[in-house]
Amino acid sequence: MSISQCLLIKNGRVIDPSQNLDAITDILVRDGKIVAIGKAIPVRPDEPLESLDVSGLVVTPGWIDIHTHLREPGGTHKETIETGTRSAAAGGFTSIACMANTQPVNDSSYITTYIRQKVSSDSPVNVFPIGAVTKGLKGEELAEIGSMREAGIVAISDDGKTVMNAYLFRKALDYSRRFDLVVISHAEDLNLKGRGVMNEGFNSARFGLRGIPKAAEEVIVARDIYLAELTGARLHIAHASTAGSVALIREAKRRGIQVTAEVTPHHLTLTDEAVGPYDTNTKVAPPLREKEDIEALQEAVADGTIDALASDHAPHAREEKEVEYDHAEFGMVGLETAFPLYYSKVLKNHWDLSQLVSAMTWKPAQIIGVKKGTLQVGADADISIFDPKHEWTIDRQAFLSKSQNSPFHGWSMTGKPAFTIVAGKVIYRSAHLKGKS
Repeated sequence: MSISQCLLIKNGRVIDPSQNLDAITDILVRDGKIVAIGKAIPVRPDEPLESLDVSGLVVTPGWIDIHTHLREPGGTHKETIETGTRSAAAGGFTSIACMANTQPVNDSSYITTYIRQKVSSDSPVNVFPIGAVTKGLKGEELAEIGSMREAGIVAISDDGKTVMNAYLFRKALDYSRRFDLVVISHAEDLNLKGRGVMNEGFNSARFGLRGIPKAAEEVIVARDIYLAELTGARLHIAHASTAGSVALIREAKRRGIQVTAEVTPHHLTLTDEAVGPYDTNTKVAPPLREKEDIEALQEAVADGTIDALASDHAPHAREEKEVEYDHAEFGMVGLETAFPLYYSKVLKNHWDLSQLVSAMTWKPAQIIGVKKGTLQVGADADISIFDPKHEWTIDRQAFLSKSQNSPFHGWSMTGKPAFTIVAGKVIYRSAHLKGKS
């Protein structure tokens, strides 16, 4: 369909938390924008119209992942902007925000511009670059925050390389206010982490692997919350993984500090028991934790303490994972498995479906300050549609990502992305929907 044509999405269950909408209804898209929601929407007889009957499916604002590693520039043996964004589309995401730990690091307007130019030619989805807090992510000198903002970044982050210098992180928070940017914190004390490779506790002793204490995360979460209070800046805690972090974030919100947080699919579904077979696909930063942490994270999503659901898609080449656990890279792919893993929590009655949608649409859009995540009339026609009943099995061989480092291979799932629509154009249609039109 060309952008000048109309798209009529019919008979779907439309859930849009930004409008408190949950109803069986239709959506009309024209010129890449949403122009009407309701039943029996009038359409001009002289204009081209594509009709999509989505009876039995759920229609939501386009999903937004605010924590993706696309690896380009530099790490194209792991992922490229083209393969990563195709993977995002297959996962139901219409927008992603890409982290700065590329090679070279996105710490200047030059790299930001390069990413945006590659996106314009290679990506079917919206991509919002995130800049580095410090030059080279070395934690020594602030990056070119102002010029990166002019070039199009939506946030700054130390992802993967915590800024250990509290004064420097305070200055970053000060600067972020000037440029209206949120600061995304990778909360992990590098000295406490040391050479650890998994959660410190009973299982690290049992498996004979060096542990990373929960305090390594929690002391940085606490520090950054206090610095956000001091500066009045907006702070976002990436991939919260412990019950202690949840308690700190909840208390900070109660005190009126501008802090938000995200959680990943793996920290909601896997404990450190999964490390047992020494599957290096379970090696992530922060590490998989314990049952009580998963329970605290699930409760935090349900009560709104955790604002957003993010994939932390971290692709690695086979040779970087098929090594001894101590030497494997941290991270797993997640764009194509995130939604079904989140939806499994809905089916187990941990969350209301509208909370799931909000945490994947409206809330992440607000965190990074983009005009997305809503189906309001006049909004961009970025729409995610999923099949709530489709049963399928995760097969990493079928991923569109360039990498396959996932511990979820072979898991049976219920619920699957069906259509991904960006600016009114269907960019992904699931193979299980053959004949659906």
